[in-house]
Amino acid sequence: MKQSLRLGIMILAAIFLSSCGASKPKVVTTKTETTPKKKVQHYDPEITQTKEVIQPKDERVYNIVNYAIGFEGTKYKYGGTTKKGMDCSGLVYVSFQENDIQLPRSSRDMSLQGERLYLKDVTVGDLLFFETNKNRKVINHVGLVVDISQGDILFIHSTTSLGVVISKLSENYWNNAFVMARRVI
Repeated sequence: MKQSLRLGIMILAAIFLSSCGASKPKVVTTKTETTPKKKVQHYDPEITQTKEVIQPKDERVYNIVNYAIGFEGTKYKYGGTTKKGMDCSGLVYVSFQENDIQLPRSSRDMSLQGERLYLKDVTVGDLLFFETNKNRKVINHVGLVVDISQGDILFIHSTTSLGVVISKLSENYWNNAFVMARRVI
């Protein structure tokens, strides 16, 4: 009985740590779509994160970003969509839903929506997609662009270790895990 319980706990822990998406449909990332080439860039380490965003042309984008920023500091919860706990796709899902824009619930399915962008074309409100498990080669993480400052892209997302935070795409971990950017509005 105790071994069964331990095995069950280990399986649950593995599920929680494997992805931040709420559902697990298999969507394989293909590199056949024209993928912008990654360039090694040197970013200014003095760039600071900001909570205020410059208002974009579309007011919905401003509202989506500000709604998402309201969750900053919320702890991570697999499948979560509230202030009690949030996962990465949940954060994006509820931020768009609050503004009457329906998106799929998982990061993989979200990565099939909208228009694919080159990084040079990314603006506030666009989505960034990542493969954080290089062995599986599937998109399993999403972030929402909240600011572009001195050439660096800042995005809000929910991580298993820190919860909802704003990160820079120039950070080695995120830059190496980056797959694509998409615009859904």
